[in-house]
Amino acid sequence: MTSVEQAIRLVNKYTKTTEKTTTIAVSASIGSVLAKDIVSPINMPPFRQSAMDGYALGSVEEKSFSLVGEVQAGDNTDPNIAKGEAIRIFTGAPVPSGAKAVVMQEKVIIDNNTVVLQEAASLDSNIRPEGEQIKKGEIALAKGTVITPAGIGYLATLGITHVEVYQKPSIAIIATGNELIPPGQSLQHGQIYESNSVMLSTALNASGFSNIEFYKVEDEYNATKTILEKALQEYDVVLISGGISVGDYDFAGKALRDIGVEEIFYKVKQKPGKPLFFAEKDNTTIFALPGNPASSLSCFYIYVIPALLKISGYAENSLPRSTAISDGTYIKKGERAEFLKATVKDQKVTILDGQASSMLRSFALANVIVYLPEEVTEVGPGDALQIINLP
Repeated sequence: MTSVEQAIRLVNKYTKTTEKTTTIAVSASIGSVLAKDIVSPINMPPFRQSAMDGYALGSVEEKSFSLVGEVQAGDNTDPNIAKGEAIRIFTGAPVPSGAKAVVMQEKVIIDNNTVVLQEAASLDSNIRPEGEQIKKGEIALAKGTVITPAGIGYLATLGITHVEVYQKPSIAIIATGNELIPPGQSLQHGQIYESNSVMLSTALNASGFSNIEFYKVEDEYNATKTILEKALQEYDVVLISGGISVGDYDFAGKALRDIGVEEIFYKVKQKPGKPLFFAEKDNTTIFALPGNPASSLSCFYIYVIPALLKISGYAENSLPRSTAISDGTYIKKGERAEFLKATVKDQKVTILDGQASSMLRSFALANVIVYLPEEVTEVGPGDALQIINLP
């Protein structure tokens, strides 16, 4: 059986960054990864720019100056300014080419049309030089950069409207099980509501993945095989929910092997989520997740999200990990590593009740997952625990 650490390494090893790129609007690029360097088409700022509301000075030796004009932000004039003269100026406005400094309005006294300094000005003070932030032809953002709101604002200031990014993967979610019916219908005896597909699709959306299709398949071999063959031809990533265990009606594993999928690992020494299957075929990445919802979501956060991020060009592709101090006791049953739903507040971690693989209530309340490696058998108050921050 594969260990958690080995399974994580194998997912990272066999998952490759896509070679597919696409050009999208900067305004729609949040969370995408640049597929090539962005070169600045202009100097920023594109002219000498006032950093303050105040007065541009024609020299810095005098104490008083004659007020001879005004420049507002957006003006495209370049008024003359001589020694001993001042021009009223506002933040962001172009500084007259003859100006030696800008003095803050709070540091002058206006007497009729005379500007009197309260303290001496220094050369180039409060003037943003042309190209101070970046010069034309320099790399504004490098290939591999994840685009953030600040990055979008930065590119917009340079006049850039479109960027080439790694294309995010197309994803098929395949739910198996005769007992599953959509929420909203009346339950018959032996039926349960299907939750994994909506849970996984919303988790994908929350992580920035939206090219998703959902398929429901009955517990029948030929139907399962047909859907899987279609999905493997049409999607970059296939997520199978259920049908991977060893029951008489769990056909996903058999169908995958018969199709010729290359198994990388099956079964991980962990709780929940032991019957996890990871494989690839051609350029498609396949995860068969356990049918129990808490198991499915645990495996999704630990293995699937890192794979999707790597495909999309992320260099750092795992959920953030840190440590927190236990405020209670937990005794492990068995020798497997465990992923426990928990909450963290003020660096104190509370392991929640209801850790069974079929239970989502504790997951709904959790903001972290506590990871207990195989060698950890129990937790006591004050113990430092490794936590995985949920998105």
